[in-house]
Amino acid sequence: MTVQECYEKMGGDFNDVVKRLMTESLVKRFVVKFLKDDSYQNLCEGMKAENREEAFRAAHTLKGVCQNLGLKRLSIPTEELTELLRGGAGEIPQGAELLLEKVTQAYQETIEAIQEFADSEGM
Repeated sequence: MTVQECYEKMGGDFNDVVKRLMTESLVKRFVVKFLKDDSYQNLCEGMKAENREEAFRAAHTLKGVCQNLGLKRLSIPTEELTELLRGGAGEIPQGAELLLEKVTQAYQETIEAIQEFADSEGM
């Protein structure tokens, strides 16, 4: 699998990320590093603990990573969840669980595509 095929499979924007990172080798290196990013796990933990501030921080971080890597399919629901959680302390707002489900689905698809790419590259 090529890195371009990986981006197609996960609904990413390869051309956008190449413009940002300048070389395909950097795209490969950073997209594989996404497998070790803990933002999604932190988001799930914050939501489970009903800690809005922690969940917001994790969602915001995940959104930024997704945007920088051109992970469009994942960045869209993550951005929606980030904005819903924005506003500080208090209870997790209504609708956040549904958005987390959308994030989770897109996250799983993204991770599977990246892992397949990494395996094909021997990374």
